[in-house]
Formats: sequence, C-alpha cells, structure tokens
Amino acid sequence: MSKPKVLITRMIQQENIDRLREHFEVEINPDDRAYSKAELMAKVKGRDGVLSMLTDTIDGEVLDAAGSQCKIVANFAVGYNNFDVAAATSRKVILTNTPGVLDDATATHTITLMLSVARRIVEADKFVRAGKWGSWAPLFFMGLDVDGQTLGLAGAGRIGKNVARKAAAFGMKIIYSDVKPDPDFEKALGARFVDKATLLRESDFVTLHVPLIPETRHYIGEKELAAMKPTAVLINASRGPVVDEKALARALKDKVIWGAGLDVFENEPAVEPELLGLDNVIVVPHIASATPETRMNMGRIAVRNIVKVLTGEAPETCVNPDVLKK
Repeated sequence: MSKPKVLITRMIQQENIDRLREHFEVEINPDDRAYSKAELMAKVKGRDGVLSMLTDTIDGEVLDAAGSQCKIVANFAVGYNNFDVAAATSRKVILTNTPGVLDDATATHTITLMLSVARRIVEADKFVRAGKWGSWAPLFFMGLDVDGQTLGLAGAGRIGKNVARKAAAFGMKIIYSDVKPDPDFEKALGARFVDKATLLRESDFVTLHVPLIPETRHYIGEKELAAMKPTAVLINASRGPVVDEKALARALKDKVIWGAGLDVFENEPAVEPELLGLDNVIVVPHIASATPETRMNMGRIAVRNIVKVLTGEAPETCVNPDVLKK
C-alpha cells in the first residue's frame, strides 16, 4: 500500500524531514524561494498533507487543487494570516500553527531592535565601514537612554509579556493595552493597563504584539504616530500590515517620532522604498524566530501535527477546531 504524500514548501531542518519520511512519501521545494501561486497549486495536487510557510497563501483555490484527500496544512509559523480559515473549514481541512516555541526568540529580537535603534548601532556601523570616522567627540552619535524609560506593549500575550520580563532588567516602566487587564501580569512586573491613546502618549518605546486581524490592520497609522512622543521609538516584530508603512516613512522623515525597528512588512519581501533611504529606521528580513533551536522546534510541532492527523489523531495546535467536530 502506498504511503500518504506530504509536500514541504521550503527547506527545513533535516531532522524534521527525516521524521516525516519515516511515515510518508515527502517532496520538498528544492529552491531557496517561495512557490508562485501557480507552482503551489500544481505541487499540492494529490497531497495528503502540506507543511506550509507564512509566505504560502492557502486559499480555496489551492485547497481545491490539492483535492479531497488533503487532510492537513501545517504552518511553519505561529501566525496564520496566510490561511483562508473559512475555506479550509468548509473543505474539512485541518489547519495548524506553531505557537509557544518562538516566544523567547521573538521577544529577544524585539529587545535587540529596541536597543539597536535607541543607540543607533546600525547607523554607526555603516559610518565606520564607510571610512568616515575621524575622531571621538562628546556629541558624537547621541542616542536614547533605555534604562528607566517607559515601555508600552500593544498586546500583552505570551510574546508581549516575555518582552516585558526582559525589559524589566533595564528598570523600564511597563504599560500595556490589550482586550482586558491581566492582574497577574500587573502584580508580577508592576505593569499598568492603559487604553491605546494613553499607551501612545506616554511610551518612550512602543512594541507591537497584536495579531493581524481586520481590526488591527494599520493599527499604527498617521494619527497614532502623531500621538507619540517626538523622542519615541516604534518596534514591530509582529505582523507587517499592523503598521501603515507609508505613514511611518513620513513620520520618520519629518521627525514626528525618533526612530523605528521593523522585522516585518506590509508586502513582504517588498519594503516601502521611502523607508530604505532613512537612517532612523532599522529594517531586517523577518528573522525574529531565526535561531537553530527555535526553528527546529517549530518544525517539530508542524511535523507532529501532520503525523497525528494522517494517522487518525487530533493535532496539537489546530487553528480551526470546528473541523474536528464530528
């Protein structure tokens, strides 16, 4: 009897590929690029499962191309805005993600961006490499203090709380906005629950940890940027479209805010061109979870979910649980 067929849309760690091959016939995208929509539709045909990336749009067309034998699409990501959840649920396809295992890496990356923007690390590095450094001077590359400043968390889920714990080492004052207060979080770190307007007005550093849903698209736009301190820094390692990049570029150019650090973008891999010419923003290519241990663990969850579903068990991390109902 032939084995179930699984597609991996991008190369992942070999250990996780080998684990899938113990059970299934596996095909892997050999190229270091995302499939086009047409390529993806061709490759998913006849697959029992797909291990997808956040760069793969899994909509009704793709699922129909896969056919009725497709039981699961396992995202190699905690986010799943690339999924058409309703389309998958109506076709009884299980969708999964990889929450939890990338919290530390993403929080550390957020702090890294915050410190790098505040102390102008990338700008200073470029300056030295360009041979422009003549001598030390008292007012040379003045940055921002971080110790004792106010950190505003837009969203206080697992990653936001992790950022707060790390920021506490710098003696930062923590304020946060979310759908509701979290008394345990407040007690543990002295955090203060505020509304969005207060968060923007009082924070020296604003870090974004909201999911991408219709209500959070352009969560930060022209109005929000204008409400921030002129010495404030914005950090986004959540989802690109929660920030209006054109508005951010204008705000940075006009010194409405002091700086920004971006790991994610509205139309990845494209970046708003106006941002690329500015020294007061750091742009990096969606690498918040890019540590060996984190990526290995993401793969392990995705693989376990595929193995479980294709051997008749429930997955660990289903994002459309209605499809599991009998």
